[in-house]
Amino acid sequence: MIALQSSPDTDPQAVARGDAMLAEELGLLIDGATTYAIYMLDPRGRVTIWNRGAERIKGWAEAEIIGRDFAIFYPADDIAAGKPEADLARAHRDGRIEEESWRVRKDGSEFLAHVTITALHDDAGALRGFGKVIRDITHEKAAEAAIVRREHHLRSILNTVPDAMIVMNENGIVASFSAAAELVFGYAASEVIGQNVAMLMPQVEARDHDAHLRKYRHTGERHVIGNVRLERAMRKGGETFPIELAVGEASIAGERIFTGFIRDLTNRHATERRVQELQSELVHVSRVSAMGTMASTLAHEINQPLTAIANYLEATRAMIEASTDPLLADIAEALDLAAAQSLRAGTIVRRLRAFVDGGDTGFRDERLDLLVEEATSLGLLGAHEAGITVVNTASPSPVMVRVDRIQIQQVLVNLIRNAIHSMAASPIKTLSIATASERDGWMLIIVADTGSGIDRDVRARLFEAFATTKEDGMGLGLSICRTIVEAHGGRIWADGVASGGTAFHFTVPLAALHESGETHD
Repeated sequence: MIALQSSPDTDPQAVARGDAMLAEELGLLIDGATTYAIYMLDPRGRVTIWNRGAERIKGWAEAEIIGRDFAIFYPADDIAAGKPEADLARAHRDGRIEEESWRVRKDGSEFLAHVTITALHDDAGALRGFGKVIRDITHEKAAEAAIVRREHHLRSILNTVPDAMIVMNENGIVASFSAAAELVFGYAASEVIGQNVAMLMPQVEARDHDAHLRKYRHTGERHVIGNVRLERAMRKGGETFPIELAVGEASIAGERIFTGFIRDLTNRHATERRVQELQSELVHVSRVSAMGTMASTLAHEINQPLTAIANYLEATRAMIEASTDPLLADIAEALDLAAAQSLRAGTIVRRLRAFVDGGDTGFRDERLDLLVEEATSLGLLGAHEAGITVVNTASPSPVMVRVDRIQIQQVLVNLIRNAIHSMAASPIKTLSIATASERDGWMLIIVADTGSGIDRDVRARLFEAFATTKEDGMGLGLSICRTIVEAHGGRIWADGVASGGTAFHFTVPLAALHESGETHD
């Protein structure tokens, strides 16, 4: 309420003119507020004043609405619930109420309104009526709802996109950290937001990143922005890993922001390495297959001259058998040994061919001590002349093993010949051959030397095909040994000897194991 102060000397006509002018100005002011519906109600809720904003928003002209009950502005459900009367009672009790609720236009359409109802009293405190201010907020709320929907949509995208996404300002301070980024870096978003993005980089990259940002702010020269680069990042635990980084730039309300998309390349690099390994293994298998075919052919070809040699030796012995010359008797004995070894070599070649071809390799119950003795007699040819001392420590009692005798003897001969070769330049030349019980019913055979030894890295791949420590070696001997031993269910390995040299170990199954079909890991 606005009242004009007057004195006894004031002209009553002047006061009346001032009041009329003030009322006119207030009317113009109220009518000028066309975005607001401003109107008055008497104490019973009937409309007494109606501005142009109310006419525009609600559709009723002043002449149509003056004197009508304001309940006409409420939806039918609210009227049935008694809301119009309740709103006036609440405004009367509290002095003023403010809310957002639905209202009805003259054409029956509804709109969401921001409503203010104020109780008006005279100087004596008696209720004179109510002032109402209505603002149509339908489009405003729709726009807000659209923004919220877009935010939820964007958040759902950010939470499901497989690449990590980080938003930061022009100083590198993180403003957003996606769910994928949490998984990639191991940080919760709350730990990163508000911090410099350099915390996600190794030390050198972090220093360079701050320098690049400063340079870009001053010169506009880009380093990563707009490009896709391969970089390194750092997880929460300090682990560094390769990433693919793409950075975009945007300006919002004059503020420059950067969005980084990070793809963790750890798995990709591991896959690429595995593919390379598989390619190498494929080439390796191809070479081994070719060597297997060649070995089978060689075995067939070599077996014929070996048989011929044995026949010639037998014929020569028969020719000198009747002689009484002691020297010829010694020669006949040597010829017997040579023929026996030729036949033995032929047997070995035939068994090797059968093994390469996948045929029956002749597993039998064999005495281990006799098996080792036979192999040793062949493998140690020339050892005495080379100054090698042989120490043979066999199991104290005869033991039966389930093996292909020729194949296991081939393993032993190969290991013995390798040991002799490794001690060629050694001042101490001791070759040890031993057998002992191994756990779970397996026998252990050991061939140890005092040679130059084998580096740990070489030992790790010693039994692979084409891996060799000999200048003229093909690297197939130990690979074949491993294949033979593993075909028996055993295992073979090499250890360094503290005093120098190498000890080769391999296991073979006891005869009692073959029926159960067990293997030894």
